[in-house]
Amino acid sequence: MLVHFGDRYAEQIGNVRQIVGRFVGVQDVVASRNPAHRISVRPGAVPGAAYDGRVADDLPEGALLDGRYRVATKIATGGTSTVYRGLDTRLDRPVALKVMDSRYAGDQQFLTRFQMEARAVARLKDPGLVAVYDQGLDGRHPFLVMELVEGGTLRELLAERGPMPPHAVAAVLGPVLGGLAAAHRAGLVHRDVKPENVLISDEGEVKIVDFGLVRAFAEAGITSTSVILGTAAYLSPEQVRDGNASPRSDVYSTGIVAYELLTGQTPFSGDTALSIAYQRLETDVPRPSTVIDGVPPQFDELVERATARDPADRYADGHDMAAELAAIVKELALPRFRVPAPRNSAQHRSAVQHHSTDRRQPPKHQPTRQLEREPHHGKPVTPGQFAGIDMVEFALERQHARRMMLIWIAIVLSITGMAAGAAWTVGSNLSGLL
Repeated sequence: MLVHFGDRYAEQIGNVRQIVGRFVGVQDVVASRNPAHRISVRPGAVPGAAYDGRVADDLPEGALLDGRYRVATKIATGGTSTVYRGLDTRLDRPVALKVMDSRYAGDQQFLTRFQMEARAVARLKDPGLVAVYDQGLDGRHPFLVMELVEGGTLRELLAERGPMPPHAVAAVLGPVLGGLAAAHRAGLVHRDVKPENVLISDEGEVKIVDFGLVRAFAEAGITSTSVILGTAAYLSPEQVRDGNASPRSDVYSTGIVAYELLTGQTPFSGDTALSIAYQRLETDVPRPSTVIDGVPPQFDELVERATARDPADRYADGHDMAAELAAIVKELALPRFRVPAPRNSAQHRSAVQHHSTDRRQPPKHQPTRQLEREPHHGKPVTPGQFAGIDMVEFALERQHARRMMLIWIAIVLSITGMAAGAAWTVGSNLSGLL
């Protein structure tokens, strides 16, 4: 039996490797310090462009793209691009500039698809989507001009604060699903929904970014870090099995994000990206309540349906899942919540550097965090608590006046001394309760 299982596992892994191989050959490479999170392959589809190990080209501060967009400080670098703060000199408007690596400038198939996807996304209008303003090619650099969201990513917020209580989870998922619904109505599929692609502004806005980029790379036959197959922890079974994606694939990935928000960890773990990707072909995502006490059954059911292995058993699209979430919020009478931006985000550090006259630096006691996905190692959760917060608190939020609720919060925190409760309920949610 052991031999049979091993043969079957090897066969399935071989199938996944063939999917990768259809795009760029056979060599898998590790692309991050935690190889369990990304499936990546050596770029090699661009004619005449030999991969030299670079992540992306750096543009000097002050460079002008297309005679209009001035490059400022770098925000983040990925496997295929670098994001900068920028200025639209024609409109005197701050923007975000996503500059693709120069190795893609010679691939006409990629450039055509990149332009088509940018135009399609630019037509979308929804508060849950990062707006796309323009796209172009300046010499060796294809680029995308987007709304500048002052804040940080959901990944950075999770790294700072850990798992969220139900009303905070709903506050994050609502705008994400709204953005997905708008895109799905227009016939677009994201293909790479994950916390890194969810931005949170300093005003509490939640927006999803990078629509269309994965498809541009996929149809051009280009693969690199976090594209084509995306990030292993969030892939749908059909993406792993045959590379296909639909609105129901985005629903699955959103279900994984919901699970992580509730529990502080992703449902599957392993030593390699391939092993993580393979598990969802044979294993259902567990209910969040099996990991952390106090998760309402309605959220268990939301995650369970969103992450069904058979796409036909999932919510049809972002709108369908958003409607279910809205019904849950109403049924549980969850309070409104303003999602806090991460305090030590890459975007904030870039803003500090950009405003050089201020000369303020991030506090030394808040070092840059390693954001690769790692299991959450918080304090043990005791019965009747959620993320260190007494579940009685949530009942009182629905039954008592706001003043009485705030008094109860103070009592609970003084008795339990739970840091997580203080962080989420008082530090972040107080403004939404007053």
